[in-house]
Amino acid sequence: RQSWTLLRSNECSDLHDLYGKAFEQRYLEYEKKAEEGKIWSRKVEAIELWKKMLKMIFETGHPWITFKDPCNLRSPQDHTGVIHSSNLCTEITLNTSDEETAVCNLGSVVLDTHITKDGMLDHEMLRETVTVAIRALDNVIDINFYPTGAAKTANSRHRPIGLGVMGLQNALFKKDLQFASGAAIEFNDEFMEAISYYAYSASSELAGERGTYNSYKGSKWDRGILPQDTVDALEDERGVKVDVPRGGKMDWRPVREAIAQNGMRNSNVLAIAPTATISNIMGTTPCIEPNYTNLFVKSNLGGDFTVLNSVLVNDLKKEGLWDSDMIDQLKYFNGELAAIEGIPNHLKQKHQTVFEVGYEAIIDAAARRQKWIDQSQSVNLFLAQPDMKSLSHMYRHAWHTGLKTTYYLRTRQA
Repeated sequence: RQSWTLLRSNECSDLHDLYGKAFEQRYLEYEKKAEEGKIWSRKVEAIELWKKMLKMIFETGHPWITFKDPCNLRSPQDHTGVIHSSNLCTEITLNTSDEETAVCNLGSVVLDTHITKDGMLDHEMLRETVTVAIRALDNVIDINFYPTGAAKTANSRHRPIGLGVMGLQNALFKKDLQFASGAAIEFNDEFMEAISYYAYSASSELAGERGTYNSYKGSKWDRGILPQDTVDALEDERGVKVDVPRGGKMDWRPVREAIAQNGMRNSNVLAIAPTATISNIMGTTPCIEPNYTNLFVKSNLGGDFTVLNSVLVNDLKKEGLWDSDMIDQLKYFNGELAAIEGIPNHLKQKHQTVFEVGYEAIIDAAARRQKWIDQSQSVNLFLAQPDMKSLSHMYRHAWHTGLKTTYYLRTRQA
C-alpha cells in the first residue's frame, strides 16, 4: 500500500499542465517540499482515495473517469498545448487555454447501412460516406456561429472535427455475431481502421485543395506519426504493457504519403459521440453499445407504444417460436431471454442485452477502436450489481487497455 499526497492547487499550479513522466517527476518534487514543510500537504492511503472515487461513481454514476496521460501522449496536437479535460460526453479531447475554448463539430456514420447482404463491410460505400462527411464537417467550421471569441479562435486555428459511428449492434446482427464474441471484437478493429483510413485520407485531400490548418506545423501529423503509431509511445511512457493488439489489415502507405505531401485540413478528425436521439431518427441502434433491452415502452403525444427488437422477432419467427405465449413471456421478463424456456442458446447469446454482456467485452471492443481514433469515445460501462471489487477491476481494465476516457456507469435499478 502506498500513500498519495494531497496538495493545494495554488502551490503546485504547474501540475495542471503536466502529464506522464514530467508530471511524476514534478509531483515527487512537491512531495519533497511538503516533507520539508515548505508547502501544505496531507497524506492519504491511495487505496482509500480510490475507494472514495469508486463509491461516488457507484452512488451517482459519475464523476466520469478519464485518463490524462493517453489523452495527451496520443494527441496529434501535443505541440500546441495540453488536454486538461474532456467534454460532457467524454469523446472530445482537445487542448484548452485562457485564449482558446475547445470546439468540435460532430457527425456519425450509420454503420449497419454499410454491411453487405453477405455480412461484409462495404468499403467502397464507406469510403464515399466518410469522404462526404469529412468535407461537410469541415464546411461547418466556416459557416458556424460562435458564442465567444475564444471558441472561434480555437475552431478556426485548429479546425478539429469529430466523425463517429452508430448502429454497431445492428451491424453485428447483420453479421450474425454475438456482441461479446471474439469475432465481434475483431470487427470493431476492422471497421474502425477502415473509417480512420478513409477519414484521414479525406482530410489530407482537403488540405491539398484548401490548405492545412494553421497549427499543423510540428503536429504529430507533420512528424509522420498517426494515431495507431502512438500506442507504443504510451506503453513506453508508462512502463506498463498496453493490452491491445497492434497493426491492422489495410495498407497505410498511401495515407502516410498523402499526409506527407498535402498535410491535414483538420487537427483532429475522429470522435465517437453518444447518439441516443439521432439513432432513433435514423432507425438504428445507439452509438457503440449493445441493446439496452429487447422490449421497451415508447411514449409520445400519441400515447404509449410497446417496441420490440425487430431482429429478435424475425429470429423467433424463423424458429417457429413467435406466438402470443412468447410475447407474454417477453413482457414478463422485461425482454430478457435467459429465463425463457424453448429459446435456443445461440439466440440467447446473440440477443444479450447490455447488462448481460460483460464489461470486459465492451472495454476490449473500445480499446480496438481507440487504437485508430485521434480523439476519444463515449464509452458507457454497465454493471447489473456493482461492488467495489468489480468496479476497481473494470476501471483498471480500461486503463490497462489504453482507453482515454469512460462515460457513465450504468447499474440496474433496485
